[in-house]
Amino acid sequence: MGFMWAIFMPMLIVSAGIMVKYVFAKFSGNPLSMAQIATVAVKALPWSFFVASLRFATNSLTSNINLVTKIYFPKEIFPISAVLSQLFDFSIASVVLVTVLIVAQVGVSIYLFFIPLLLALLVFLVIGLGIFLAAANLFFRDVKYIVEVVITYAIFFTPVFYETEMFGDWASIILINPVAPILESFNDCIVRQAMPQLDWLFYSAMISFLLPIFGFIYFKKLEPVFAERI
Repeated sequence: MGFMWAIFMPMLIVSAGIMVKYVFAKFSGNPLSMAQIATVAVKALPWSFFVASLRFATNSLTSNINLVTKIYFPKEIFPISAVLSQLFDFSIASVVLVTVLIVAQVGVSIYLFFIPLLLALLVFLVIGLGIFLAAANLFFRDVKYIVEVVITYAIFFTPVFYETEMFGDWASIILINPVAPILESFNDCIVRQAMPQLDWLFYSAMISFLLPIFGFIYFKKLEPVFAERI
């Protein structure tokens, strides 16, 4: 399928989200609106990027054993390049997303200027996690299996198929997940055409900038013994 995988996987998540939204609408007695479909698409695409980036970054060192052991260069290039490659796929899938938004008659607003910031926060967040997990996976090979289990079920604890306000006073529990405020902000800026919740967005921003620093320090501390552990 080639580059079509970049479109297939996000659309698969979007289709699942639309089915969930349809069931919600059916039980509530309200028809499924185009705005709800747009909401699923807007949040499913960055979530798909996050999941794919984390998966490939975690395995980036163990899948390049020959380069890790025989050539000297900064090894953090592997998890970072894994994230950037998925960012390219994200850009391809974004074309489909724009088409969905046009069909859903989602307009343009000044809040779209937040989108580059939100995308940067998501990239920094997954790079920080990816660098940490790539090094950990080299020493504890069960890490990649744990990551697969977590990202499989994490969608139920992340507001991809639903909105946090559905939980009322308990919404803050969902927003503790640093990915959640970013996804909600995507929806606020694109579909709702409103200002995102800056307090929770600041919380995610702090984690997004601190996590790569922590991950880089951890990675560099273990890097001298990478060849031995492989």
